[in-house]
Amino acid sequence: MSASLVIQRRRRMTDVAMRTLCGVAAFLGAGVLLLLMIHVVINGMAAIRPSLFTELPSPIGMPGGGIAHAIMGSAIIVGMACLWGIPVGLAAGIFLSEHPNPRVTAPVRFAADVLSGVPSIVFGIYAYIIVVTRMGGFSGLAGAFALGVIALPIVARTTEEVLLLVPSELREASLALGVPRWRTIVSVVIPTASTGLITGAMLAVARMAGETAPLIFTTLGNNFWNTDPTRPTAAMTLTIFQYAIWPYENLHQQAWAASLLLLGLVLVINLAVRLAARSRT
Repeated sequence: MSASLVIQRRRRMTDVAMRTLCGVAAFLGAGVLLLLMIHVVINGMAAIRPSLFTELPSPIGMPGGGIAHAIMGSAIIVGMACLWGIPVGLAAGIFLSEHPNPRVTAPVRFAADVLSGVPSIVFGIYAYIIVVTRMGGFSGLAGAFALGVIALPIVARTTEEVLLLVPSELREASLALGVPRWRTIVSVVIPTASTGLITGAMLAVARMAGETAPLIFTTLGNNFWNTDPTRPTAAMTLTIFQYAIWPYENLHQQAWAASLLLLGLVLVINLAVRLAARSRT
C-alpha cells in the first residue's frame, strides 16, 4: 500500500472519529436540556389546574390556592424593566456601532462586557443600596431597576453586533444622497437590522423573567394581590424559591407548576424570535 493511501485512510479515520465525538457531545448537551424539560413537565403537569392561574395562595399548610398574584407581579416587574432597560441598551448599542472614535467606545464596550459576566445577585445588592434603602422599603420598582440593569449589557452588545453586520454600502449610499447621519441610522441601519434587534430584546426578556436572586433583595415577595409597584410585589421566580423550601407537598406541586409555566414562557419567546427571524429572512 502506497504512502498516499495510508495518509488518506488515516485522515478519513480521523475525520470520522472527530465527527463522532462532536455528535456525542452535541447529543449530551441536548440530552441534559431534554431531561430537565421532561422532569419539569412530568412534575408540573400533575399540578396544573385552572385555579392555579386565578386564585391567590391559600393559608400556609392548607390545600388549594394558586399563583395568580405571582403571574401578575412578574408581568409588572418585567414590563417595567423592559420600559427602560431595552431602550437604553439599544441606544448604547447604536452608540458603540456608529461612533467613529474607538477611544470613546472602548470603555463603554469594556463596561458592557464586564456587566454581562457579573452574577445577578450583585445587581440585587446594588439595587437594594440604590433604590430600596432610599425608598424606605421593598418594591416592584426596585426589582424592575435590578432586572433592567441585567438586560442593559445584553441588549447593548447584541445591538452592536447586529448593526455591525449591516453593509457599509447602505450607509454610504444614504449619506451620498445628503441624508444626515442620524437619519441614516434611524431610517436605513435600524430597519435593516430590525430582526436581530428584536432577537436581542426578546432574549433579554427571557433572561429577566428567569431571575430570582435580584428580586430577593428588591421586591421581597407578597402573598396578596398587588398591582402597586411601590409596594412589595410577588414574582413567579420568588414564589418557586419560597414554595420549594417550605415543608408542604401542595406548595411543592405549585412550585413545579410555576416552573413549567416559566419554562413554557421562555420556550415561546425563543420560538417567536426564531419564527420572526425566519419570516424576515
